[in-house]
Amino acid sequence: MMGDDGEIKKLLKVWLISITSLSYCYLISSRFPKGLTRLLSLLPIISLFTLLPLNLSNFHFIGFTSFFLTWLANFKLLLFAFDQGPLSSPTKLVNFILVASLPIKIKPHPPTKSPPKPSPSDHQNSKNINKSHQPIIKPILSIVKVVILVLLFIVYDYREYFSHYVVLCLYCFHVYIELEMILSLFAIPARFLGFVIEPQFSEPYLTTSLQDFWGSRWNLMVTSILRPTVYYPTRRVSMYIIGASRKDGAQLLGVVATFVVSGLMHELIYYYLVRVPPTWEVTWFFVLHGVCVAIEIVVKRVAADRWRLHRAVSGLLSLGFVVATGFWLFFPQLLRNKSDEKALGELSILVDFIKGVVKH
Repeated sequence: MMGDDGEIKKLLKVWLISITSLSYCYLISSRFPKGLTRLLSLLPIISLFTLLPLNLSNFHFIGFTSFFLTWLANFKLLLFAFDQGPLSSPTKLVNFILVASLPIKIKPHPPTKSPPKPSPSDHQNSKNINKSHQPIIKPILSIVKVVILVLLFIVYDYREYFSHYVVLCLYCFHVYIELEMILSLFAIPARFLGFVIEPQFSEPYLTTSLQDFWGSRWNLMVTSILRPTVYYPTRRVSMYIIGASRKDGAQLLGVVATFVVSGLMHELIYYYLVRVPPTWEVTWFFVLHGVCVAIEIVVKRVAADRWRLHRAVSGLLSLGFVVATGFWLFFPQLLRNKSDEKALGELSILVDFIKGVVKH
């Protein structure tokens, strides 16, 4: 597939170690009282998860392993040390491992209530409404995204004839579509076991602002784990230092701190991918966006009822800013180290493998 047999064996070994480690966290660490004692029992696993991606060399294997384990799983374990976050709820070992190691957020089941007995006319109206609102848009969008990804693979064969900025625009589409597909793929085991999974993306191209993009649409797994681990603690500490009366300032400090931590985690993942000393460009990308989101929040407060851009205009400006700053700060380190060529080469091998399977 996307790596030779040796690389696949390394990947299996890494994930076998991870599952064993998470079993320890569930069976041993959960017996310790929450707080410092449990945190100390988890630190060896957190350290191990930070080192495991170094055993891999395949771009995609490194990417999802470091994201799932070094970032998401470690942050979930930090919350678990204090009996908070998603790992404080699962009661079964398999549930604990799935929630810890996969980019999923379990949606709680709503409480069941006995509905009032409907009249025949209500039943008919409900039936008509359900028919007219069948969930057909999401499957259509998924098909469109797959088609776009296939077209991108075809276009990449001619990318030397395109402007550098056109190629970067194609990479922007590619990153979004492939990331969404990979995260959805890894959520399948949890869905198979009956979990109701919250969405991992919410059509980020429909964003209305930077705050909407980062907080409600893009990679919501990261958002859901950064809020309790960085944003809320920073806001509480800030309110304690500067005073509860200045909660608006504490909120802005929490926003900026969240983006700083996100930038540092991206920098670590970049190191796993390219294995060269960090240049801090991707960190500055997120710092810049954190500052801009904070400014946007202030502007919204000041001009809330007096002046506001149409959501279509503000959305285009926000997406343009994300793309432009991505050209400037997000992609350069990967391009300098030819990580794009490595990633596309691995995908070409996967496509050839699928073609061979289909033919036979």
